[in-house]
Amino acid sequence: MFTDEVLDSVSVQSLWRKSQQAAQESKGCQTRAVHSAEAVVQTVCKTISSTQTEPQDQETEQLLLLLQNRDEPEPPGPRGFLQRVEDMVIRELVNNAKSHAFDGLLVNWENYSQQVSCLHCLQHPRAQEKGFHVTSVSWSCTGSVIACAYGRIDDGDWSTERSYVCTWNLNRRGLHSKQADLVIDVSAAVTALCCHPKQPALIAGGLYSGEVVVWDTSRTHDPILAQTGMSADSHREPVYKVAWVPLQKKGEFGVLSASSGGRVLLWMVDSDQGRFVLNAAYAIVRQQVPHSSSASLKACGRSTVGVTSLALSPWDADTFLVGSEGGLLLRCSFSSQTPAAVPSEGQSVMLRAPAVFSFRPHSGPIHSIHCSPFHRNLFVSAGTDGQVHLHSLLQPNPLVSLRISNSYVFQVQWSPTRPLVFAAANGQGEVQIFDLGRRSPRAAATIGQGDAGQAATCFDFNCQNPHLVAVGKTDGTVGIWQLSTDLTEQSSRENSQLEQIANQVAE
Repeated sequence: MFTDEVLDSVSVQSLWRKSQQAAQESKGCQTRAVHSAEAVVQTVCKTISSTQTEPQDQETEQLLLLLQNRDEPEPPGPRGFLQRVEDMVIRELVNNAKSHAFDGLLVNWENYSQQVSCLHCLQHPRAQEKGFHVTSVSWSCTGSVIACAYGRIDDGDWSTERSYVCTWNLNRRGLHSKQADLVIDVSAAVTALCCHPKQPALIAGGLYSGEVVVWDTSRTHDPILAQTGMSADSHREPVYKVAWVPLQKKGEFGVLSASSGGRVLLWMVDSDQGRFVLNAAYAIVRQQVPHSSSASLKACGRSTVGVTSLALSPWDADTFLVGSEGGLLLRCSFSSQTPAAVPSEGQSVMLRAPAVFSFRPHSGPIHSIHCSPFHRNLFVSAGTDGQVHLHSLLQPNPLVSLRISNSYVFQVQWSPTRPLVFAAANGQGEVQIFDLGRRSPRAAATIGQGDAGQAATCFDFNCQNPHLVAVGKTDGTVGIWQLSTDLTEQSSRENSQLEQIANQVAE
């Protein structure tokens, strides 16, 4: 018989075995599958930096301390050198300023491949179909609009032909060279044109019929602002020159017109009434022309002298110049009170004789006169004799005479930016640009290559953009040309050279 203790021990051992078996069974269980993934990331980052210094040893530091503590002067440097040579450099600069060794030398720091180039060739097909010539061109005061007049320069009875005035705005996008921005139909051929110096919409014109007109281009339907009509006060022969003249009242301008009938008339524009009011009238009378030692007047059947050109002095509001059909060249005064020796023909204003001085005449009609914008006494004149005369208002004989063409010279004009430069348009189709500083009779540059049978009748420098010049021809085209910098930028000492020319005594 087993005792109770023996039975208890047997049961305990049996329980322990069962637990061991259960543990072994649990160790054999299977877990869930483990998922894995591979990923690769690659970056490159490089930085390179370096510094280099020269180590300063102890002996060098001691040497620098000794030099700083010494009372001896510093070694010579730029300051001492400049102080020593200052007097010598100033003395040489003064000597160079007085030297004339390099007078006339033109330094061109840049290489200009072309002095002149054509930008536009403007045309009005209807005028070309009728065979009209470009008789006058004028830039607006803004320098963006070019106005062109059509007529004829040849002989013949064409006074009844209608003509045109056209304008192109060069700053307008989509410029059409064969389509003008504005076309004004005119009752007669236009012989003269001049844009207003302050108001870009106003243009004054002279007609072959003797009328003077002012157009307002802002009024597209009826651009005529004022017109003289045919009256006792108006011209009765072709008007060859018109110009805007500042009046006594500040800001107001009148229109000065000159005709081959021998009259020079000053008009005031009454824009409210749409008409002109005659302010002053002058007559160039042969018997009242002052004679100089070099001027000779040929006999003529009529007493008045036909005026073919006129110029205003930018320096003296009382002075204007007149050129005649017979080559007579006169200085005139607006303030003259001498009555003209011509019979009265019912004018509302007394005719006065303005001539106060006579210069040596040309040998043919004078087509153009222009006063220098850089010297109060200098002007140039040109005409059918192919010559350009450089004159001083103080001397009867010309200072310089240049024969620049075997044909007519239709217009001459000073450069608005170069004191020594002027240009002339001739019957050979060229506009020649002359530089008095070169001391050579040859042109410094030529616009056009002398197209056969196509005369250059007129041109105008653009005062707002001096690189541009407009040239009109007998083929009815207006060329817009660009000038290089050496033809427009003033070089050193030009004004002093011009002063030397003005002070010389004519032969």
